[in-house]
Amino acid sequence: MTELHTQPLSCWRDLLPAAVLGMAAFLTQFDVTAVVVAMPAMAAELGFGVAAYAWVMDAYSLAFTGGLLAAGALADRYGRRRALLGGNIVFLVGSIACGFATGGPGLWAARAVQGLGAAFVITGGIALLASTYTRPDERARAFALMGVISGTAMALGPTLGGLVSAWIGWRWIFLANIPLCLLAILAVPRLVAESRGPADRPLDWSGVILLTCALGLAIESLLMGRAASVGVAVGLGTSVCLLAIFAMQQRRRPAPMFDPAVFGRPVMIGISSLLIAVSIGYWAVLVYLPPFLGAAFGWTGSSVGFALLCATLPMLLLPPYGARLAKHWGWRRLFATAMLVLLAGNLTLMLVASGWLPNTGVLLAAAATAMLLIGLGAVLAHPQLSGAVVALVPPDQTGMASAVTVVMRQAGFALGIATLGASLPHEATAAGYAWPWLLAAVASAGGLIAASTLLPDHQPQLLS
Repeated sequence: MTELHTQPLSCWRDLLPAAVLGMAAFLTQFDVTAVVVAMPAMAAELGFGVAAYAWVMDAYSLAFTGGLLAAGALADRYGRRRALLGGNIVFLVGSIACGFATGGPGLWAARAVQGLGAAFVITGGIALLASTYTRPDERARAFALMGVISGTAMALGPTLGGLVSAWIGWRWIFLANIPLCLLAILAVPRLVAESRGPADRPLDWSGVILLTCALGLAIESLLMGRAASVGVAVGLGTSVCLLAIFAMQQRRRPAPMFDPAVFGRPVMIGISSLLIAVSIGYWAVLVYLPPFLGAAFGWTGSSVGFALLCATLPMLLLPPYGARLAKHWGWRRLFATAMLVLLAGNLTLMLVASGWLPNTGVLLAAAATAMLLIGLGAVLAHPQLSGAVVALVPPDQTGMASAVTVVMRQAGFALGIATLGASLPHEATAAGYAWPWLLAAVASAGGLIAASTLLPDHQPQLLS
């Protein structure tokens, strides 16, 4: 009897480092989805419009993307635990600055600080998990636990963020990070050993600056498009030129952050297209659902948070089923089905916004169905895409490929937020949201075409 009780207890003790690392990552995910519901309250109090609304999210994503490209090399050189703890402190400073922001520019700058810290927390946490758990079965359990913790943060973030915003104010979404960040600072050194990677791993500052500037310029140009500025075309053209220079620069480097030769193959173009399609068709849509639900039904705060559970709970509850379907169906059928469901959800949202439905009851049912569909489409595709990228590259390139996967997700998310925001009329009535939902549907349709034409029927085995 004692032996039966000892084994599970030992297992839980072994997973304590993973739980602590997962808790550090929890905040970086929670502050993405929790902020979504509170942004209308932020905009009302700080007095900014749709373009500034988009920058609340995009400042975080842009800093996260740029920081991620540098974080891996710095963590290998100076210590992964040190990188995580340093990122946690930066995230803490950014959270406090967000909580005390007095205007839009101050909030955007603080969100950028949060995003930079989050990049080091995520990079250090993943590397520490891999070095702490060396046996395949232990590593699988540890990554599964971190996945559950991150999924919980993403799924419950809108609901908890809505409750906090309604009860004690949106600033406490950020200030509530303080005790958990301090707990991580105390717990991580006691439970997780330091580890380092190759000290000579190059740090490509020019690549980081080129990619960050290209994305930032594209985001600002898209948001300027609301004013029909002549500079929009110039800004987007310059952004494309910077991306081309970045691709050429990476091609010449012996150890590139982004290897164009790897990501230029048709199947990798298909996977990359899916990453961007999910980022626009689900994650960017999630940002604009709270103001849409407010405009359509008069909901605010906690009401919106609970309504968004239709779209977020599938991301917590159903990932294992997507993995099973990937084995039985193969990539083409799985991802095409996911994109078709995502497309149906966004088209249903567009129908809700159009005002063609006969009464409020039908409207509510259609909105709930639409949110459930986009959640189901995202959960079929999103968790499987990282594994798809890793399966398509040699083992010595999996680190680069995984980092690029996160960069593409974040870049797609940031550009999607800007694109959907740029399509909104200045007077954002419920009917005005038909345009963003149409663009989200177009992105989903693009993903459907890519999955149907560029992906293999069967799921390939991991390359060796």
